Amino acid sequence: MISWIEGDAPFPDAAQALGADSDAPGLLAAGANLSPERLLQAYRGGIFPWFSEGQPILWWSTDPRMVLRTTEFIVSDSLKKSLKKVEKSMLSGGQWEVRFDSAFEQVIRACAQPRKLGAGTWISEDIVAGYCGLHTQGYAHSSELWSKGELVGGAYGVSIGGMFYGESMFSRTTDASKIALAYLVHHLKSNGVTLIDCQQETAHLASLGAHPISREAFLLHLREAIQLPQIKVWEVPHLF
Repeated sequence: MISWIEGDAPFPDAAQALGADSDAPGLLAAGANLSPERLLQAYRGGIFPWFSEGQPILWWSTDPRMVLRTTEFIVSDSLKKSLKKVEKSMLSGGQWEVRFDSAFEQVIRACAQPRKLGAGTWISEDIVAGYCGLHTQGYAHSSELWSKGELVGGAYGVSIGGMFYGESMFSRTTDASKIALAYLVHHLKSNGVTLIDCQQETAHLASLGAHPISREAFLLHLREAIQLPQIKVWEVPHLF
């Protein structure tokens, strides 16, 4: 039985989420709201929102949990070639540019667009408002790839202390989201972040080096990581 959260009631402990033998493994609670304050409470407890249009707000803590260690991010030969092209362009004032946080709402709305292999998205207007609120408060960030002044790819997520929670990515050209992610991973690694939360297991994330760990191990890391100092400066690094 999952909990229904009313008003300012706290979230249940993440370990109380439904188990693998249920119809919704990892489902913990329903209700509450998507205010920045509520989202921060959830992330600090290892909980994230995920629901479809017409459903109440659903809160999850999956077991196992998909994570990407910043030292294990896989850069394929083709991606490395793309990254060198972008890096050269930025140094010479060419068509390609990576930016952080210059168009956060554009990125999240681009992530909300229907995908080729799917009809809809879980990123509702309430989600957009909540995460834009987190961005205003300095907790949510975007990594963006631009071509000739047009946004062509990006990724966004939530940063608390030494923990980063990846949310979604999008591409409008080859390797665009991977390029944005590569710069983001390098920045996080340089600032002492060792683990990126990817939430749910997918083949695409696995191809980039992500792998599942137990919820217990994830929560143990999380409790220590969120106590570290917040990343204050978000500047695009040089990769080469």
